[in-house]
Amino acid sequence: MTRDQVDGILDQWHRERPDLDVSGMAVIGRVSRLAVALGVELRRVFAQHGLEEWEFDLLATLRRHGEPFRLTAGQLVASSMVTGGAVTNRIDRLAARGYVRRERDEEDGRVVWVALTDEGRRVVDATLPHHAANELRMIQSLSPSERDQLVALVRKLHAGVAAAD
Repeated sequence: MTRDQVDGILDQWHRERPDLDVSGMAVIGRVSRLAVALGVELRRVFAQHGLEEWEFDLLATLRRHGEPFRLTAGQLVASSMVTGGAVTNRIDRLAARGYVRRERDEEDGRVVWVALTDEGRRVVDATLPHHAANELRMIQSLSPSERDQLVALVRKLHAGVAAAD
């Protein structure tokens, strides 16, 4: 198997601090580097559609929830990993672009829905096929069974990390 930069880092730590178990770096270092590389590739496709990664994420969240393509700000916060203030700012920015609009609930005026506009739906629907193809391109070096294994392992690792919080 081909050695990578993380192997060199581990070799250096084994030489300099043989008393420490740095085997966690073999996983975390590679996952971290992979996250950066994946982010670059994801952002490249979003930029081709005039979107930031967070814009696509919020628009896609509304789109995948189905008709009538609307959620409250609280529901958007629950389905993302950002704070309420950040979601409010993002909604404002997407509304300024004409991709979402705020709608008062007809039965309870205290409830405000964030709804995908026709233009927002057009943009997310135009971007999604390229995004999905890009993700498939990035995992093409893995066989279907390797993909299944990786999904199971990453799910298990994430659950373990989340439980440690």
